[in-house]
Amino acid sequence: MNQSSMARLYQALQSSKLDSTKPAAVSAPLLEQLIDALRVLPGVGQKTAQRMAYHLLEREREGGQRLAETLALAVERIGHCAQCRDFSETEVCPTCANGSRERSQLCVVESPADRLAIENATGFRGVYFVLQGRLSPLDGVGPRELGLEQLEQRLAQGEVQELIIATSATVEGEATAHYLAQLARARQVRPSRLAQGLPLGGELEYVDRGTLSHAFGTRSEFRD
Repeated sequence: MNQSSMARLYQALQSSKLDSTKPAAVSAPLLEQLIDALRVLPGVGQKTAQRMAYHLLEREREGGQRLAETLALAVERIGHCAQCRDFSETEVCPTCANGSRERSQLCVVESPADRLAIENATGFRGVYFVLQGRLSPLDGVGPRELGLEQLEQRLAQGEVQELIIATSATVEGEATAHYLAQLARARQVRPSRLAQGLPLGGELEYVDRGTLSHAFGTRSEFRD
């Protein structure tokens, strides 16, 4: 969910005034706004959004207020790390600011969720670059939207020796991997790809920790 979507959800939660001292009945338009705002969440359709809205208003008004306040703070304060593009409350995230990380290994992932999955499942001590997506020309997502100019500049500095490509095994993920490998080779950086065990067409964040750890540990040089 992007920041504009989170802002819409926060505004709807605030406007519904989830106050425990007030009755559950609210005007239809405002309730509809809340339901519509909840639908920005991934996997949430009309029926699920209705259940969420009714639960907040009937049984969890205090929790709803807390959600609205926390969401407002997140939208206001969480941006992107200047170095890796991951979500961060500071200009440089804790991982990039950690002097003990191995700068010669740079792991490229599609999303913050993928970065977290690798961090939790493996002993990787390098640094990351978060694309915040994958190449998809039909959706208007090209190299610029993924920050690949920034990545190319980072490779040009000469510090990175291995570019670990950890994009998903989808059609778009494979296309992105090929593009990344070309960038790496152009800068004399060795590109590598996660090894066997990852399901074809699967999303990295849903792979179990054991499989992901094995695939990461047995990665091999990327070959076209």
